[in-house]
Amino acid sequence: MGVLDYIWLGVLAVFQGPEIGLLGLALPVTPVMILGGFLLGIMVGATPGLAGPMAMAISLPILISTFGFNPDALLPVFGFLIGVMKGATVGGAVPAVLFNTPGTPDAFMTTLDGYPMTQRGQAKKALRVAHFSSASGDTFSDLVLIICAPFLAVLVEAYLDLPEKTALLILSLAFIASVIGGSVGKGLIATGLGLLAAYVGTGEDFYPRLSLGTEALAQGFPITTAVLGVLILGEVFKGLDDLWTERLTNQRYEGAAAHGDQTLSRGDLKRIFPFIGRSALIGTAIGALPGVGSTLAATLGYTVGRARHAKTRTDDTPAFGDGAMEGVAATEAANSSVSGANLIPVLSLGIPGNAAAVFLILAAESIGGFNPGPSVFKFSTDSVNPELVIAFGIFTAMFIANALNWTIGGVFMRSMGIMIRIPKHILLPSVLLLTLTAIYVQETRLSAIWFAIGFGVLGYVMRRLGISPLPFVIAFILGSNLEETARQAFAATGGDPFFLFSSLTASALMLLTLIVIVFSLRPKKEPTLT
Repeated sequence: MGVLDYIWLGVLAVFQGPEIGLLGLALPVTPVMILGGFLLGIMVGATPGLAGPMAMAISLPILISTFGFNPDALLPVFGFLIGVMKGATVGGAVPAVLFNTPGTPDAFMTTLDGYPMTQRGQAKKALRVAHFSSASGDTFSDLVLIICAPFLAVLVEAYLDLPEKTALLILSLAFIASVIGGSVGKGLIATGLGLLAAYVGTGEDFYPRLSLGTEALAQGFPITTAVLGVLILGEVFKGLDDLWTERLTNQRYEGAAAHGDQTLSRGDLKRIFPFIGRSALIGTAIGALPGVGSTLAATLGYTVGRARHAKTRTDDTPAFGDGAMEGVAATEAANSSVSGANLIPVLSLGIPGNAAAVFLILAAESIGGFNPGPSVFKFSTDSVNPELVIAFGIFTAMFIANALNWTIGGVFMRSMGIMIRIPKHILLPSVLLLTLTAIYVQETRLSAIWFAIGFGVLGYVMRRLGISPLPFVIAFILGSNLEETARQAFAATGGDPFFLFSSLTASALMLLTLIVIVFSLRPKKEPTLT
């Protein structure tokens, strides 16, 4: 079978998969789930205090309990999660533009020019710029994903053996620990804690490791409790603590009256298109690197765009920071182009790059039948590779989400300003209850709830100490794969204790790991935004 045959099978898997009855019609369930996830993602992104990963975390156990643990559930679940991921990126611009409050961390830079446009009575135009830029950047990164992920996977499978793959995993963990958070030391601490938690109750010995003789620990920590606890419950606990100390204040929004043309003219598109192109390239390049998130992409896109705009702008156009539509375009194109590129390391290497990708990996591990990594892109001529069909089904789902973004995304996005008015003292306890319910739905044992709360406390402490929880989560997910690959490499090299240096490629990867850590230890200059 050729590439075109697999592409066609992936499309058919989306549109001819399981069906759902809706208004008397039998519709394929995957496109319906993509639509539902996309609309939910916009609402979540438009609500400060929530984010796409939070909605994905709550939804995943419910989706699995609904569709079951069979391969037919993969594309509907993936479709919903992809819809949430893309919708949340778009929705984060709504409160940033209307209320000077970023719905997601990567939308902070949008406030610098989006809110001044609102104060001038150009809120609808700012939202249109944000939507057009976001959809453009997202579409570009998806195209790069489809081209690069199979190519990278084929290279890895052809040239990397077990020692090299082990060294690559170590390099990925070192890179993630070094680039996320304020310091390399904190990143390494989070990574070490993640590996420690992953190895509780595991191993090949007769007695489970680190179980302290207890039956609950002997079974290990369920991946759902660790991921949702550290990422979601930790954030909820921190938010509740902030509310307790700051005391919630209700602020009324006094919107400026609409003034001037609110549409995007051909001249406007001509002005913003170069900024969209540059930021899309920046966001895609950053998104392809594991652990480098959309916040950095938005910052770099805005900084590069501002430098270019300062050289070319005329006296009758506002500068960056004073309500320039180019600033909104540069930021939104950069942070949206990360979403597709972040799946390049996921699908080609099995390495999650950000929090949203973590839940796609988690869905694959929970349901089974799809193991992200180089083996996915094996083109078999004798028989059909079902994992490759799923991969092209994921690509199809991403393009469906893009089509929804281009068609109905802008209209739905501009109607979500009401979400800012939800009080956090109601929102956060609701998220806490939904998360614990979702965990129990999947694990169905009380010990899982206690584990989740314990990991939530850990996540809260890490945030208070300025330690990012993402290296912990990624290390927890990759821990078992790292140990299994290392064991196989050790056996394949005849028990060589220096198997990580048994080839030139493995040695180069280990040297690169050391260079990444040492280079990241250098003092960083604080970027100036004025």
